[in-house]
Amino acid sequence: MTGLDTPITPLKFLERSAQVHPNKTAVVDGERRISYSDLASIVTRLAHGLRQSGVGSGDRVAYLATNSAELLAAHYAVPLIGAALVAINTRLSPPEIEYICNHSEAVLLLGEPLLLEQLQDTSLLTVRETVQLPQQDGSYMDTGQSHLTYDALMARGSEEPLPWEVDDETRTISINYTSGTTGRPKGVMYTHRGAYLNSLSQIHHQHFDIDTKYLWTLPMFHCNGWCGPWAVTAASGTHVCIRAVRGDAMWSLIDREKIDHMSGAPTVLTTLATADAAHRLDRSMTITTAGAPPSPTTIRAVRALGAEIVHVYGLTETYGPCAVCEPQADWAALDEDRLARLLARQGVGMLASGPVRVVRTQRGPHGELVDVASNGTEMGEIVMRGNIVMKGYFGDDSATAEAFSGGWFHSGDLGVMHPDGYVQLMDRAKDIVISGGENISTIEVEQVLMSHPSVLDVAVIGVPDTKWGERPKAFVVLKTDSTVSDSDLTQFVRDHIAAFKAPREIVFLPGLPKTSTGKIRKNELRDREWHGERERIRG
Repeated sequence: MTGLDTPITPLKFLERSAQVHPNKTAVVDGERRISYSDLASIVTRLAHGLRQSGVGSGDRVAYLATNSAELLAAHYAVPLIGAALVAINTRLSPPEIEYICNHSEAVLLLGEPLLLEQLQDTSLLTVRETVQLPQQDGSYMDTGQSHLTYDALMARGSEEPLPWEVDDETRTISINYTSGTTGRPKGVMYTHRGAYLNSLSQIHHQHFDIDTKYLWTLPMFHCNGWCGPWAVTAASGTHVCIRAVRGDAMWSLIDREKIDHMSGAPTVLTTLATADAAHRLDRSMTITTAGAPPSPTTIRAVRALGAEIVHVYGLTETYGPCAVCEPQADWAALDEDRLARLLARQGVGMLASGPVRVVRTQRGPHGELVDVASNGTEMGEIVMRGNIVMKGYFGDDSATAEAFSGGWFHSGDLGVMHPDGYVQLMDRAKDIVISGGENISTIEVEQVLMSHPSVLDVAVIGVPDTKWGERPKAFVVLKTDSTVSDSDLTQFVRDHIAAFKAPREIVFLPGLPKTSTGKIRKNELRDREWHGERERIRG
């Protein structure tokens, strides 16, 4: 690397915004409004405080927090001293949090009081000190535990300038743990380089600029908020924190703060569109969605509010979004139904990502990956590689090697490649239902059920069947005051897609089990249905 080249890092984004737009509002968190100049000072003081607390270069610092100014600052302060941030899902159980802290060998744990309180019976082997974060109003909760306060940690620091740079752009900036629905969660390592480049992708594809007012409906602990803490800052936009994603709370902030950007899983979009306070927007708004393929029904509902949908696709291992369903110019002339169906596809590789392929199970004569036909019909596994694919799994070389078999990252997702080069996700590989030799996409069945006017949410899984091997079973949540029978819904599916795809059994539930980012925990539903079965694949 020559003197004209410097390692790239998202730390530079805050340095620039603080220099160029020092008085612009960077963060809104409750009644607090923090300028970019003040945010840079807070980050610098926190970085020194962490260093005085014994955090060294290469160490891991864990956070257990909802979306807040404190967690946003951590995205800069922790890597500013060469350490790696481990932002933990706040909805995990104490044993799961214990595992992540121990596996990552975190030396410090900062958390909100009620979240720390539940860990009193756990054994955190490497954590040397725990720090209680303040509540949104700046106060502290008396939990009867001897945690250091965040104010005390900050008092250890100073505002002596630190260089906004990194010695090696491949240094780990964060470790994000997978959901672990099929086993122990894996620690996905992000680099300064990957975070920088994916942030640029998000600025471009989500249309961030200096006027952006971004509502944090997406958890910052989920893939580092799809790199949003860095991307919004790079654009000198405003971060608006929300601690709990409820319909009334979202609409209150949308109206008060003139929000024009937000992100979330389809369930967040449904909550937004069906809230009592929902109304047509008086300004443009961009809503980015991922985590599960949104149904055309959900897309139409959000577009009816006057919002633009940006549908992206990715995994924890790809820094969040790595593909986008980028609209073509001629789509503007399409009717809403046709447009919604096109926008439900996962699309093409993003600006800073490599290509996205769909490959067959069987490899070529020299062991190479072979692409499926671009006909929108032949299914295969979605694979990707490039600058925004993970560095690897922390402490797990064998899993890393397996994930990159053939020189490409294997997503475990099944999809098709359309003639126009757009990828469409058809199912998670483990969720495909093979009934009587026929492959049934649970997503296809779910999208049909979601189009019924009485259905609010749905999940379809494969369950054992003595005759067919497997058969689809649906779990449905109805809209308030809606009534419809299971036989009516079954017939509705048969009226729209092949009869053999229709679930013969539909169970009505008050709600579906979900992760904190809105993904339906199909593994929980599957566990109930396959209880006692040694094998869970039948054809």
